Amino acid sequence: MTTPGISFLGRTVVSAGSLYLGTVCLARFATRLGISLPPWILLLGATSSLPIGFALRILYVGIVRRQQAARMGARLASPLKGKRFGNLDIMLKLVDRFNNGYPGDGFAEFVAESGTCFNLHVMFEDVIFTVEPSHIKTILASDFENYVKGDKFRHTMSSVLGTGVFNSDGEMWKFHRSMTRPFFSHDRISHFNTFDRYAEDAITQMKARFRAGYPVDFQDLMSRFTLDSATEFLFGNCVHSLSAGLPYPHNVATMEALNGKAKIAQDFAQAFADAQTIIAQRPRKSWLWPLFEIFKDDTAAPMRIVNSFIDPILNEAIAKKKPCASGEKNGDDNDTTLLDHLVQMTTNPVVLKDEILNILIAGRDTTAGTLTVALYLLSTHPHVMTRLREEVMTKVGPTDRPTYDHIRDMKYLRAVINETMRVFSPVPLNIRESVKASTLPATSSLDTPIYVPAKTSVGYSVFLMHRRKDLWGPDADEFDPDRFLDERLHKYLTPNPFIFLPFNAGPRICLGQQFAYNEMSFMLIRLLQSFSSITLHPEAQHPDTLPPADWAQAEGRKSREQFWPKVHLTLYAHGGLWIRMTEAENAESLNDMMTC
Repeated sequence: MTTPGISFLGRTVVSAGSLYLGTVCLARFATRLGISLPPWILLLGATSSLPIGFALRILYVGIVRRQQAARMGARLASPLKGKRFGNLDIMLKLVDRFNNGYPGDGFAEFVAESGTCFNLHVMFEDVIFTVEPSHIKTILASDFENYVKGDKFRHTMSSVLGTGVFNSDGEMWKFHRSMTRPFFSHDRISHFNTFDRYAEDAITQMKARFRAGYPVDFQDLMSRFTLDSATEFLFGNCVHSLSAGLPYPHNVATMEALNGKAKIAQDFAQAFADAQTIIAQRPRKSWLWPLFEIFKDDTAAPMRIVNSFIDPILNEAIAKKKPCASGEKNGDDNDTTLLDHLVQMTTNPVVLKDEILNILIAGRDTTAGTLTVALYLLSTHPHVMTRLREEVMTKVGPTDRPTYDHIRDMKYLRAVINETMRVFSPVPLNIRESVKASTLPATSSLDTPIYVPAKTSVGYSVFLMHRRKDLWGPDADEFDPDRFLDERLHKYLTPNPFIFLPFNAGPRICLGQQFAYNEMSFMLIRLLQSFSSITLHPEAQHPDTLPPADWAQAEGRKSREQFWPKVHLTLYAHGGLWIRMTEAENAESLNDMMTC
């Protein structure tokens, strides 16, 4: 299999060869006209044809874009001015911040220096970046047809996402969307049997570990809970990752070893995370990213593990369809899973696999990450924890199973979840590509629209937008669920709804947002029925995964953060989130109710 780097070099050689041949042809034409050129001129022309051609192209494109922007009554996005050739230092800075920094680092500095919309212009490629709500609204909604995932994004992500709903445009995107939309109907997303089964398992394991005197990595637990829930609810084939047992703190020796299904599930989860990290790093290396993968496709190894996990599930679903095709009825409609539904529309294994992996990212990673951060925020804001638990006791009670009506009636719970997703956006960064030349709205009455050339990448950060003090008030860095209930809701969010986009917006808005709200709400209610307090135990994780000491000198939340939020495609806690929780007085009776 050809690696991304070899393919890139092959295309470069073809381009360089074309210019070289063009130079040779010009020399021969000059000879026929009686013009004799010394060999050194021919050699110089051949060797310099590529850089000269590249430079001339840059100059030509710049002139054309300035002229077109003027005709459209717009201005070019302000380019960042780095200190190295091609803004190479900016690219290296973004890669370093991605690996070692806080979410938004690098971009936040550029926003402070250059405003809310600018051109990264890395390696002479225009990449417009914005945190303006009006720009994001244009991209996601009002000019939706002109902003697509695009060929560059698809090429970068295809080794993991394939042609799934998150990596497709046009008819293919509509096809994926139409396949999944019917399954996320109200009558399905309000069924909580699956959530309850795996919530019970997770909480039982938490209690056992706490009673044994150890803290628990809550992120690991929620990743298993959401993986088991998602694989059963969506695909009818639970991977039983909770059966693997919980990890111990880094400094605790244990002889426990995983085997069987538990090991397969653990390997899958780790490989899937590794693959996402790799493709998330690629765009930060600009169009030169294939040069970092000359000898191998870095996603190949983890995706082999992912595929070995997915393929049996896929084959089983396709096999189940065969009796249906011959006229046999295959089970009750209420038992139909998403995968059962998908195979009624196509049995193409590539299309099915791509859609499964895309839905798993949406249905598992974002929810697990948000639940993890919610527990972190509740542990650092005990008054919120107390108030939320009071609402749980009042609306649901100490032992009753939550219902859809309960959740719909719990305003403070919804505010806590919304505020969690505001402060720590599940998908911090995103990108689109313009189809044709267009403009983004002016950022003020004194400004002019911003010109966006055709085939240009436009990145945006919901994470940074959610923390803008001019959009959310001077306390935008603070976790305060009341901002979704008091006068601040009507002052900031109601008149400008595009300042809060945890589930995207426009035609690509997340189909599973109500599913996610229900799953997160259900788990939080069950947790607060079972436990009365939370404390962090960072000493349980490896020291290298704790927030760096120099963060204490930073501004805003970063200076006092007690965990290390990192990003691949979605946000997660580096090294996990190790906690202890105090069992509620009624925990035993709740446990009896859950096991009945």
